[in-house]
Amino acid sequence: MKNSLSLLRNGTALVAAATIVLSSSAFGQGKTDLGKINFDSLPSPQVDIGKSKSWKPKDWLEFEAGIKLPAFNQEQKDAGFVDQITVKWSVALKNPDGKGFILLSKDINHINVPIDEEIYTSVYLSPNTLKRVTGSDNAGKSSVDRVAIEVLVNGRVVAAESSKGKPDWVNAGSLSNQSSRFPLLNKMETPFAMLWWDRYAEIEEKR
Repeated sequence: MKNSLSLLRNGTALVAAATIVLSSSAFGQGKTDLGKINFDSLPSPQVDIGKSKSWKPKDWLEFEAGIKLPAFNQEQKDAGFVDQITVKWSVALKNPDGKGFILLSKDINHINVPIDEEIYTSVYLSPNTLKRVTGSDNAGKSSVDRVAIEVLVNGRVVAAESSKGKPDWVNAGSLSNQSSRFPLLNKMETPFAMLWWDRYAEIEEKR
């Protein structure tokens, strides 16, 4: 009888362990959909506050991509959300010194990201930065060689994409990172912060 109970307990434990493994494996096979990387010039938004000032809006350069996440575990499936993801942006721009390209990078933490719903992430170059890099108010898009994006959940890369070639160009040692000199900005750091709110993933505020 004792042997039978022992076998029964062991068998139950094995079944439970197998169920957990299979369940985790099934969630682990979920595919993250990462849309095409788009970049375009956007004029500074004009907001009517009842008084006008004489000015001519300049162009910002926006980079964006859509992300659709699966549930990676039962907790996320039940909640319908992933607590946090990290999006790593990398932009290769023509070197303002006239030779090769420079690398600009920006990490953004998005929170409360919905499951199975496309939501967008974006970064921006300001008009002054663009003019400093290109020497012109109207040369933003033409100065971009390529753009890459990585999406990480719990520190693990779940998707990567590049506008040209493979995303691993980011690791090329020949590119000088000039992010402190020519910073990429997240949406909340721009005048577009209040626009198209539901289109974009919520950005974690640094406190």
